[in-house]
Amino acid sequence: MQDNVPTNKLNRKLCVNFDPAQENQPPFISQFIQPGKKIFFIGIGGISMCGLAEFSLSRGVNVAGSDAITNNRTKYLRRLGIPIVTGHSAENISDFEPDLVVYSRAVFDDNPERAEAKNRGIPCVERAVFLGAINCLFERVTNVAGTNGKSSVVAMCALIMIASELDPTVHLGAELLQFQTTIHVGRPDLLLSEACEFRRGFLNYRSDIAAVVNIVHDHIDCYPTPEDMISAFADFVVLQPAGCILVLPTFDPNIIPMLEGVQKKRNGGLSTLELIWFGHQEQLIPAGLADLAARETAPLKSLAAGSEPDYSWHDADFSTGFPSFSIRKHGQPYRRVQLQVPGVFNIENAMAAVALADLNGATPAAAEQALAEFGGAEGRFTYTGMFNGARVYADYAHHPSAVRVTIEAARHIPAKRLWVCYQPLTHSRVRGFFDDFVSALKDEKPIMMSEIYDDRERDTSISSKDICDAINDLGGEALYFPTNEALEAHLRTIIEPGDVLLIMGVDLRNTADILTGRTDHMKKVE
Repeated sequence: MQDNVPTNKLNRKLCVNFDPAQENQPPFISQFIQPGKKIFFIGIGGISMCGLAEFSLSRGVNVAGSDAITNNRTKYLRRLGIPIVTGHSAENISDFEPDLVVYSRAVFDDNPERAEAKNRGIPCVERAVFLGAINCLFERVTNVAGTNGKSSVVAMCALIMIASELDPTVHLGAELLQFQTTIHVGRPDLLLSEACEFRRGFLNYRSDIAAVVNIVHDHIDCYPTPEDMISAFADFVVLQPAGCILVLPTFDPNIIPMLEGVQKKRNGGLSTLELIWFGHQEQLIPAGLADLAARETAPLKSLAAGSEPDYSWHDADFSTGFPSFSIRKHGQPYRRVQLQVPGVFNIENAMAAVALADLNGATPAAAEQALAEFGGAEGRFTYTGMFNGARVYADYAHHPSAVRVTIEAARHIPAKRLWVCYQPLTHSRVRGFFDDFVSALKDEKPIMMSEIYDDRERDTSISSKDICDAINDLGGEALYFPTNEALEAHLRTIIEPGDVLLIMGVDLRNTADILTGRTDHMKKVE
């Protein structure tokens, strides 16, 4: 496969249902990801954008970018030789004269660099479209969708595949210690990537293997109702090519409604897909699948409703705080694995990863080895070190369901006392899931909260204090801090040796680094 071949000839199968003549669609954009082209990234220091820039550099593209701030990721990209400007101005575009501009979702329409690109007639696309363009460059693509756990599943799967010497190219929405960055540039024909549902970005991606690891109502600014979100996931599946393998959890009640949507919308229904299921040994394939199968005009490629999942787990042991469990494949023993990350939700993440890796040709021995060594993607229950004799963990948890299971996982870790802090992400999420946040947090006494973090919304008419007041009205114990610094100062007065401190939130989790003195996310903390 040659990098300079036009995209619509590279991988026609994965680019189905696209019109390559449209400048905002991935096949058209793919022609810019080749040697000699120039791409400018606005918001290049973002967690996904930095990886896309690094990937482009690996393909021989001349890359430059800008960001409002300097962070560890911009410093890393500069070390790779990518020129980065701090701050945004039209001159950044006129000076570099790019062939393509890519911007992050935190960059608004009034950004001067976007405006200048438009004035010059330069194609300008959001990062999800650009990642879709990258999809079109590969012969075999595995995409992982789901409200929660995508980064952990992709990271686990990537390490299993690498341990099996499959060497995929990997795109992650988080830093990973083993990569020393957010991506791994491996084989030019094999891609493993996250497929994010925000603003329906995942509708730009085509897969040979696709996973929907869970569907939980989120991003209320994009999906006002749960049905809207289920419908969007159905649209993602509808767009996958015939013959795509679809990996699904048996335990998620929204999967059957999603498949019903796929059946109504997809030409040929579900029979053109192969359904592979994962879950606990006693979480059988949902009964609703039988009704779906009966409505198909061709046989459904799936185990029957009521069957044990294709990949199942059982006999979990949490005695060390981190689970070990046995895996079965098609009813036969596969491997027993030991995780170094806590919680039932990480067992579920691991099961999705094992299924995806196995379908790509990975080995059971590699699964055992990689999962035993996996300490988590950055910000996904990351151990950051010790503060005053206490173990400190940082987590990205942003949805009430993720907050709940993360706290439950922390309770498995032996401790004199568990302390929990939380900072919500986006005002619309707090407004839309207010009661769910109260329910998820009210039993932790005290729960300590800092003000909402929001880098993309302008309606700030709700506060973390409102959640705290509601919890206290119900007899809970919630402490509100207007800034992260104020919460940090309080923590310094209460943490004692033998405690465990869990800090959840996109920005607040930096407090874990401040307390423990961790300065480099790409160095293992012992």
